[in-house]
Amino acid sequence: MASFIRHPKDFWIGIIFLFFGMAAVVIGLDYPMGTGRRMGPAYFPTALGALLCLVGLVGVIRSFLREGEPVGKFHIREIVLILLAVILFGFLMRNAGLVPAALVLVLLSAYASPKFTWGPSLLLAAGLAAFAVIVFVKLLGLPMPILGPWFGQLGM
Repeated sequence: MASFIRHPKDFWIGIIFLFFGMAAVVIGLDYPMGTGRRMGPAYFPTALGALLCLVGLVGVIRSFLREGEPVGKFHIREIVLILLAVILFGFLMRNAGLVPAALVLVLLSAYASPKFTWGPSLLLAAGLAAFAVIVFVKLLGLPMPILGPWFGQLGM
């Protein structure tokens, strides 16, 4: 890391914000912008991307002006487990249903923590699954299977 960067965390967060902001602006170039009164499909991603770029630029500039601690260890195992949990949630929703997908999501994400224990994680997973069923299926009426086709007659 160059010595003129005094706060590496602000620098790298700023770079990440700049990257995603510029990506949103570039993606928005393929769509019509519209006007403030009649917004086109590019209006929101472009505006949001520009704001992200502004926040990223502020972060990069701040990294040169104030002292900060270095970037710590990059936790690959934890990142992979949480990413896998989200991917499995999306995959399991259609065929296993909301309850199994939510259980897998919470348990696998909790397992990424060094403080993981089965008892509280199972309680949290069960609570989240029940909450999701009540809010999304019962109250909002979204067409999500509580238990999917993989569970046969239980899903009906």
